[in-house]
Amino acid sequence: MVSPSEVRRAVVIEDDPDIRGLLVRVLTKQGFDVTEAGAGLPGVEEVRNRQPDLVTLDLNLPDLDGLEVCKLLREFSDAFIVMLTARADELDKLTGLDNGADEYISKPFSPRELQSRINALFRRRPSPAADSAARSELQRATEVQQSLLPKEDIRVDGYDVAGMFRPSRSVGGDFYDWYQTPDGLHLTFADAMGKGMGAALIAATVRAVMRSTGRRQDLDGAFASASKAIATDLDSSNSFVTLFHARLDAASGTVSYVDAGHGLALHIEADGTAHRLPSGGPPVGAWAGSEWPQSGLELAPGDSLVVVSDGVLDVFDSVEDFTEAVRRTTQAEASAQGASSAILSLAPAETAEDDVTVVVVRRLPQAVAA
Repeated sequence: MVSPSEVRRAVVIEDDPDIRGLLVRVLTKQGFDVTEAGAGLPGVEEVRNRQPDLVTLDLNLPDLDGLEVCKLLREFSDAFIVMLTARADELDKLTGLDNGADEYISKPFSPRELQSRINALFRRRPSPAADSAARSELQRATEVQQSLLPKEDIRVDGYDVAGMFRPSRSVGGDFYDWYQTPDGLHLTFADAMGKGMGAALIAATVRAVMRSTGRRQDLDGAFASASKAIATDLDSSNSFVTLFHARLDAASGTVSYVDAGHGLALHIEADGTAHRLPSGGPPVGAWAGSEWPQSGLELAPGDSLVVVSDGVLDVFDSVEDFTEAVRRTTQAEASAQGASSAILSLAPAETAEDDVTVVVVRRLPQAVAA
């Protein structure tokens, strides 16, 4: 007997009452707790409220096309979707699958065929033990990733500094790290390729190595030394890391930096002009023997350095659109914290597929700094 905690839920979205009744009976016999809807929009709401494991979806509905309903469901639900239709030609079948359907059955269908297809779908799903182990590893990866972030806000006279991080559901390798120096601050912003514990451990290694080179005066030499130190770990895991590593001299406003394949740092001047800092070479670990030159910029009073992860870039159709949105958002906010939060909001949590990370270093106008 199935325990209450193991009861599977299903939603039937079908406008024909006879077929709807048959589907409800078949699924109930298979042990599902079934609810039903006779049109697309009520069906979407039913799925949103019930969070089912399975959805059967008619292609021909009175309000929305079933393909449109399927796309709406995939914005928030990972339920198996079985699409039912009398339109059985190959084009419709491929279109249905491209819109997120897991299975496609032509009408008329036999209850035995439906049961067989559904059983095959659920055999793909991990066992409870495997699912629990995966969740446990995801939790550990999340804890590792969170431990890499700075524990305290940084205070540099004449500057407003803030950073924010939001992990994706699958946990990636994003992190930022900063620490104060007698002259200003050091900043590291990185994204290790991959997801889960592997990416989190690579990120932890990168953070530790980058911190270990902090006392060296030559930034490019320190970066080259650090990249060699992590090369073995990256090679063995078939991974690479994009990095933006910078030092700020607070008195002069000089930012010395090395960009290894990141390419998403912006210098936004007080008048609103934005310059995207070019990458100085490939990601660390991508090609053996790579070198990364040191570059620099001057933060004048009112200027901002904004470093953003590709989780924000993914929202936009082009780098130009991304740059303009970050520029406009940064200029609209009075504080580095406000700008970080607003930039994070450009990639809504419910749709973001990757980690989202933002750091803003703003040099205060002279009147404010004084």
